[in-house]
Amino acid sequence: MSAADRDEPVFAAPWEAQAFAMTLALHERGVFSWQEWTACLGEAITRDDRSYYEHWLDALEALIIEHGRCDADELDRHRAGWRRAIARTPHGSPITLTATDLGI
Repeated sequence: MSAADRDEPVFAAPWEAQAFAMTLALHERGVFSWQEWTACLGEAITRDDRSYYEHWLDALEALIIEHGRCDADELDRHRAGWRRAIARTPHGSPITLTATDLGI
């Protein structure tokens, strides 16, 4: 029985749906093949016991770097920026990422 059959959300959090959508969009734009995607995701899953979509995100980031769409330093800068934005945002308010958060 699928999550849809049980009236449960397919994604546990909005970021999971966004990562899923980004993966499909990048594949459709020819950034990587579906074979590359499945191989990378499969390898990410074997590394540890985190959630499926955490592995999904790892695989997506690896392919983005591998195909020159972003480098590891840029991803690290964005992660740090999001952490700063989250820390300064009151609970229940939308999180807004600013140039200052990114050190720009």
